[in-house]
Formats: sequence, C-alpha cells, structure tokens
Amino acid sequence: MGLKKTGIIIVAMVGSFATAQTSKLADLVTEFEADNWALNRTYIVDESEEYYQRFSTFYSDWKKKMAGIDFGSLSQQGKVDYVLLKNLMTKGEYFLNQDYNAFKEVDEVSHFAKDIFPFMQERRRGKKPDAKKLAQLFQNATKTIDSEIESWKTKPFKDWQTADKASSVVLSLQKGLEEAYNFYYGYDPDFTWWVEKPYEKLNEKLTAYAEFLKNNYSQNSVKDDGSGIVGKPIGEDALNESLSMAFIPYTPAELIKTAEEQFEWCKNEMIKASRELGYGDDWKKALEHVKNTYVPAGEQPQAIMDLYSHSVEFIEERDLITLPDLAKETWGMKMMSPERQKVNPFFLGGRDIIISYPTMEMDHNDKLMSMRGNNPNFSFPTVQHELLPGHNLQYFMTSRHKSYRRPFSTPFWTEGWALYWEINLWNKDFPQTPEQKLGMLFWRIHRCARIIFSLKFHLGEMTPQECIDLLVDEVGHEYANAEAEVRRSFTTNYPPLYQLAYMMGGLQFYALRNEMLEKGWTEKQFHDRVMQEGRMPVELLRSLLQDLPLNKNYKTKWKFSTAFQ
Repeated sequence: MGLKKTGIIIVAMVGSFATAQTSKLADLVTEFEADNWALNRTYIVDESEEYYQRFSTFYSDWKKKMAGIDFGSLSQQGKVDYVLLKNLMTKGEYFLNQDYNAFKEVDEVSHFAKDIFPFMQERRRGKKPDAKKLAQLFQNATKTIDSEIESWKTKPFKDWQTADKASSVVLSLQKGLEEAYNFYYGYDPDFTWWVEKPYEKLNEKLTAYAEFLKNNYSQNSVKDDGSGIVGKPIGEDALNESLSMAFIPYTPAELIKTAEEQFEWCKNEMIKASRELGYGDDWKKALEHVKNTYVPAGEQPQAIMDLYSHSVEFIEERDLITLPDLAKETWGMKMMSPERQKVNPFFLGGRDIIISYPTMEMDHNDKLMSMRGNNPNFSFPTVQHELLPGHNLQYFMTSRHKSYRRPFSTPFWTEGWALYWEINLWNKDFPQTPEQKLGMLFWRIHRCARIIFSLKFHLGEMTPQECIDLLVDEVGHEYANAEAEVRRSFTTNYPPLYQLAYMMGGLQFYALRNEMLEKGWTEKQFHDRVMQEGRMPVELLRSLLQDLPLNKNYKTKWKFSTAFQ
C-alpha cells in the first residue's frame, strides 16, 4: 500500500490566499492560557482537594464565558479559534476529572496533614504563623505517619498505578510544605527557632512514607515485565476520548490496521531496495550493510551539514516552499550528552539540531550502536525533518505568525508536518541510491511500528519488552536503540498519542495537500499557508483553508485515510 508519486503542479493562482485576516478570539485565547498558567503557579500542591476544586471552577467559568460568544458573527478564523479553544477546555477538563477520580481513591493518605494545609495556604499572603503551634503540628504529623504506614501494610492498593498515585499525593504535599517552609526559614527568627527540627523530621518521614506507598500494592499487579521500563497504559476509553479531542475520527483498531498496511508497503519497498544492493529478498542483510556506512568519530557534524545542504538545495530547486534567509542563517547545532542518548539514541531537532554520536567514555558496543544507528543513510530523511522545512521552520514561522495559537499545538501538526515532508520527498525521488532508499524506509517503517506498539501498549495488549522485540525483529533496530525508543515513549512526558501522531499527522497533511492541489493551489502556496496559520489539528486547518461549515459543537469527521487505500 503506497502513496502514488506526484509531479510538480504549476498552475495560475486562483483567488486570494491572503492570511492577514485576524481573529476576534486571539486575545481570548491568550487570556485563557494566562489564567491557566496563573492558577498553576499559585496552586502548586497539584494533588490536593483545593487544586482539583479550583480548576473545576476554572473550567466551569470559562465554559460560561464561551457560551456568551455569538458564534455566528465570527469570521472563519474566529470560528476555527472558537472550536479550538472549546476543545482545549474539553480536553483539560476531561483529564482533570480523570486525575481527580484517581485522587479520590487515595486521598486519605494525606488526611494526617489536614491541620498543616492552612499553613501552606496562608503562606501565599505572608501571614505570620504561630510557630510554636506549627512545630507541634509537625511533631504530631510525624508520629501519625508511623501509624499510617502500619495501617496501610494490611491493605495494599489494588495495583501499582493506584499505589503510585498515593505516593504522588504525599510528594505533592511535601513539595508545597518545602516551599512554605523556605519562605519563612531564616527570615522569621521565631519560626526558625521552633520549626527547624520538627520540619526536618517530618520531611524525612514524608520521603519514607511516599516510598512505602509507591511499593504497597497487590502482588497480582505486575509493574515491570523484565524490561526495566514502566509505563502507564491509559486504556481504551481514554484512548478513544483522546483521539476525538485530537480530531482523529478513527478507533485504535482502525489506526492499527492502517499502520499494518503501511508497514507491509514499507517492507515490500525495502525488499526492492535490497535486491538493488544484491541481497535478494533478505532486507535485513541489506539493512546491516547500510548501518555500516557510518562515518568515523568526529565527522558526524560535517555529515549532517552535507545532508542539510543537499535537502535544502533539492527543495529550493523545485520551489516547494519559502525558506526565509534568516531561518537558514539562525538554526544551531549541538552535541547530545551520553546520558540523554540513553533515552534519545537518534538526533533531535527544533531550534537546533542535536546530534547523537559516541563520546569517549561510552562502552565500545554502545559506540558502535550509536554510529550504526546514526549512519548518513538513516539520517538522510531526518535532517530536513528536524531542520528545514521541518521543526526548525515550524519554530521560526510560529514565532512570527499567529503565535497566539501556541496552546493549540498538537503532535499531529508538529510531527505530522515533518513526517509529511519525508512522504512528499520520497514521492519526488529524493532518494537516488538503494542505501538512501533503505534509510528513508527504515524510518517510515519505524513510524508504522510506533503506531502499533504504542496503541497496543495503552490497550494493554503489548508489554514494553514486546515493544522492544517488535522494533528489533520487525524494524531492524539495534537492541539498545530499540530499548531507548520504548523508554522514551512510555517513561517521559510524551502524551499517549505522540508516537501515533508522526505517521497519522503526515497522512493528514498529504491528504490535505492533494485536496488543495485539486482546487488549483500550487504546492508552494499550500506549504507557505500552512506555516502562516499557526499550530492546530489538521482537520481544523482544512476547515480554515477550504472555508468549510463549522458549528459551536463541531466534532471530528474527516476520514483522511481513504486517500491512501
């Protein structure tokens, strides 16, 4: 299942594609983001009844404010912003309620601190505390924790996720207590004299309490499958809600099926490239050949620069998009630390390109894995993904055009755009040698595998170790690189749909590109307009570019994947 190759379409400009039109809601979006930030800055104990109640009120107030807007009087830009802002609120409230329900299951672990909490609240306005009384409260809480631990030993939590939530409640309290204590300590002599020692004992006990709770769960709950990678599957219901709020009108099963079809297309193309290299149908041997095309230590930055220059020249010769001179002048280059390479084995990008390659202190095998995994042919499709016209151009343009849409950022736009260019350049014969083709296909098949293993993990159908094995056996990763990729997917701050977003976002952009070309646009007009409209789900971008009907309660419905059947 492939994407048909398309030539360059040059047509006369039809109508006006002006992007200067402003939205009446721009300031409202900025206000919502500022309010959200202000409240998070104020209510730092984010696992507390106070926090959840305050943010419930925040979303309730903003829903009332949105209900008072005359939707019909808005321009198309304004209507798009309305739908985006309402969706942002819906998403925030949904996950707040998910977290709140989980909090209520375990909130009794913090009941011992109910008399201490007012101290943290009153600290916000600098109220002078009754130091002697507070010291006694700290002493009492320290003793109470000991009895709490003994009590909880007889009633372990049902699973490790619940235990982890209970632990986070105590850690959140500890964070707030530390902030309040440091405000007075050393500045208020009476406070310092009375509270210093009781606080030290309580703080030490809170650390032990949190650690105990984290491990106090039923033996029937498996936390680590042996891979050493512990993630938190969100389940099918939360996945479906997340997809809807990301404007992806497909079920996880449908997305997995699409990924599997794309996977097979990639594998067939890899076999073709393998035959060109003389390895017959054994694409894994051909991939081994490509891995060994790595450059010597110290020469990777020049290799990256050569690939960058080649891709920019290729794109500008075909006049595919405007690449501002300042954007080409101001991107940076950095080397990745050995510690970061354990989670990100391949180079990253954005404002800078961050190069992953061995350092002197790394183990010999780790050095080879890093060099083999970052060979120039594997890097061939990803330099432009990270720099121009990918992430670096996105950062450059969204800083200058409709920057108020930053809160609407989605990986389907961010990663989808960069992946779209890999698809588009493949279809323009960007790779010329079989090694370059295998390099592009390696990443393409990797993105398909990401959809499969991330969705199945969150559905509870795959363990982290099975995800690693999939990348090694079916994609051709080095083991350490596969392990780092899975660790990055499940143990960092990446949201559950992030790995899915590369390929699906790319397919969305490709489908939209085809629709706009059919309407008489050139590729350059389409690409430039995307960069001028700011961050948003691609379905809403489509509604904007095509002036499609919208309503206040708009739901996702664009079946973009039909363009690839």
